[in-house]
Formats: sequence, C-alpha cells, structure tokens
Amino acid sequence: MSMVSTDLKIEQKYTSLFAEQKGKLNLWVSDVISSQREKAIQSFEAMGIPNKRVENYKYTNMRPVFEEDYGYDFEHAIFNQDLSEVFNCNVHDLEATTIYLINGWYYRKNQVPSHLPQGVIIGSLAECSKSHTELFKTHYNQYAKNEEDSLVALNTAFAQDGFFIYIPKGVIIEQPIQIVNIMDGKEDLMAFPRNLVVIEENAQAKILLCEHTITDKKYLLSGVTEAYVAENAVFDMYNIQNQHNLSTNISSLFVSQKAHSSVLTHHLTLHTGITRNNIHIHMDDEHCEAYVYGLFISDKNQHVDNFSFIDHAQPNCYSEELFKGVLDDSATGAFAGKIMVRPDAQKTNAFQRNDNLLLSDTAKMNTKPMLEIYADDVKCSHGATVGQLDNKAMFYLRSRGIGQDEARMLLMYAFAYEAVEKIRVEAVREKIKELVEQVFRGELDKCNSCVLCGQSEAPGYTCM
Repeated sequence: MSMVSTDLKIEQKYTSLFAEQKGKLNLWVSDVISSQREKAIQSFEAMGIPNKRVENYKYTNMRPVFEEDYGYDFEHAIFNQDLSEVFNCNVHDLEATTIYLINGWYYRKNQVPSHLPQGVIIGSLAECSKSHTELFKTHYNQYAKNEEDSLVALNTAFAQDGFFIYIPKGVIIEQPIQIVNIMDGKEDLMAFPRNLVVIEENAQAKILLCEHTITDKKYLLSGVTEAYVAENAVFDMYNIQNQHNLSTNISSLFVSQKAHSSVLTHHLTLHTGITRNNIHIHMDDEHCEAYVYGLFISDKNQHVDNFSFIDHAQPNCYSEELFKGVLDDSATGAFAGKIMVRPDAQKTNAFQRNDNLLLSDTAKMNTKPMLEIYADDVKCSHGATVGQLDNKAMFYLRSRGIGQDEARMLLMYAFAYEAVEKIRVEAVREKIKELVEQVFRGELDKCNSCVLCGQSEAPGYTCM
C-alpha cells in the first residue's frame, strides 16, 4: 500500500502544479493550444508516469526521474546573454537557417533570414498559434497520441512554446533549418517544448534539431514534435542529442504522411544521462516512403532507449528502419520497434534491423524488434544483433602495425558508419562523421558537462 501511495504522490505533484499555474500556462498561447490542456491532464492522471510494468517502457522506468524536484520557467524569463559568447553548437559552420530555443522557449533575438521563399514561416509556436489560427486548428495536437502515452499527454498539458515551421505548396528549402535547443538554469529545471511542422504538397524541408545543456544542473526535457507531410512532399528530421550526465531527454516525434511523400528521421545520441526517443510514423495514404534511423554512443552509466512504431495503414508503402548502439562501461540501452501492417496495407515492403556493439562486460542492451501483420501480400523482415568487437578483425589491424586504441576506434567507426551514411544531407553527414569519430577518440567528452565546445574554461557553463 505504501508503494501505491508514493506512486500517487508523483502524479499529484504534476496535477497540482497544473492547477496552480494554469493561468500562466495560457498567458502566451491561443485558445487552440490552451483548449487541449484539460483533457490532456486527465489522460495523464489516468495513465500515470510509466514504470517498467508499462510494456512500451519495459526497459526504462521514468518514475524516479519525475520524482525529482525541478524548477519551471512559466513566465518566459528573459535570456539577456549573447548566445555566441556562451555556447558553440558542435554542428556549426553549416549553411543553414539557425534559430534557438532556451529551455523550450523561442529565443527573442532569433533572426529569421529575409531571403526565404514567400509564405515560409519559421517562428515561435506560441506566437504563431495566435497569428495562424486556422493552420493550428487543422494540425495542432492532431497526430500526437495523448491517450496512449502519459508523457505525451503531460507535454500537451504544460506546453507553452517551441518552434513552428510551415513550408507552402511547391516550395523547396535547400538549406537545412537548424534548431538549437539549449537547457540553461541556475537550478534544476524541466521544460516541455512543443513543436509543429507542416510541409505542404510538393514541398521539401530538412530540419536539424540539436539539443544541448550549458550548466551542470539536473534537467528534464520532455518535448513533442508533430509533423504533417502532404502529398509528394519530402521531409528530413535529424535530432542530435548532446547533453551532460544529469540530463533526461524524452523526445517524441509524430509524423503523418500523405500519398507519395518521403520522410527520413535520424536520432543521434552522442552523450546523455537518460534518453528516451519515441518515433511514430503513420502512413495515411498510398505510396509513402519512411526511412527511420538512429545511432547512440554511450558509456559510464548512461541509458538510451529508442522506441518506434511504423504504421502501414495503406497499401503500396515502403519503410526501412535501422538503429545501432555502441555501449561501453556500465551503459545500458534498449530498442523496441514495431511495424504494424494493417489489413488494407497490401503490397507493403517493410524492413527493420537493430545492431548493437558491447565494448565491456558490464554494458547491457535489450532489443525487441516486432512485426504485426494483417495483410498477406507483403514483404517484411526484422532482426537484431548484440555482439562485441571482432577479435579476428582486431588481430588483422594490429598485424598491420596499427595500435590497439586506433584499431579499436576504427572498428567502432566502421560499425557506426552504416547508420551515419543514411543521412541524406551531405553537409550534415560530413559533420556527423567528424563528431562520431571525436566521440570514439574521447575528444568530445572533456568532462561530464563540457560537451558543448570542448573548452574547459568556456564562459557560461561549469565543469562538474
């Protein structure tokens, strides 16, 4: 009974906070967003914070994370520092349109280039919900599954800001749109950013979401991104996660695809405390293509859990999924991926693979690839591997005069390369190759929190 009582207190902490701060939550947003809150908090309360008894969270108990006491920026505290003085994103020097979020809030000093094609919108979710109400009525909270995941419902209840991107019909944005989300605070902090992307017919866009921490406080980042990809549209979403050991990042992506659309998602976790990625792809029309990729590199006591659900609801669609993990020390990881082929989804082609490399005897990986097929004219496969470095390959490299550390790094890089090569944007792919090699060489992790620019005395953040 005492365990149940303790469990109830966690939910009550957040429902009470919601009741106390509801006025502030609705201060910045339109009714389209605020009207969704009550139903969402009820869904959250009914389901509760997931523990390992919840099948989709079998390998990641979220309750201890939410038991922590965090501060929350309800009133959009002004960030007066020049970001260029305190922060340097690892993925820099790209030819990209770059905007910043601070603790989930759209940075007031963002400068969106004026040369973007007419009709393109890149801005604050809160502000755009008021200036583009009809778009938000059509798309906001239409794809996220509040009734299936309590943490998504909690985001819907607390969401105040994030980014909104709209690409009108026929517009092709060649350069990536880089979103840099920074967690920074003088105390432990949580944030619930909410993002919405709408790619209209025959349009194309590539988004690079980089998530970082500056100071050495405990952070809980629980974000939700919804994306609508219309007929013949092309959408790439790259999520690079590089946060210190005290961070928890829960990232949920929901994509709705229309006919002949092509979607690529890629989640790259370079450093974390706890990371949980949820990827939901819904093929709502014929001839959709979805490419779902991921790579994580973890050591110490880090934990990375990737969950995916690819829903083949219509015929003649194609999906390809590959997730890879490299685990060292006492790191733990998990992969659970389900491909759902519904009765009408004849002529489906769906392929899923999860490969993992354990570099120590104490690292642990759980993997659960799943196929659920209700159509008979399909081609589907799934599989998973967990193994160690190939001793024969190591011996071969050593016999050619390559040192042990260098040989080990080369084998790790060769293992990860297949996932990195899936990135469709050449400039991003080359940057990620450099970052992955830096991680394997130990050059990116100078200490537990200095993962931003590798400078031990950089202003604006503190070594642990």
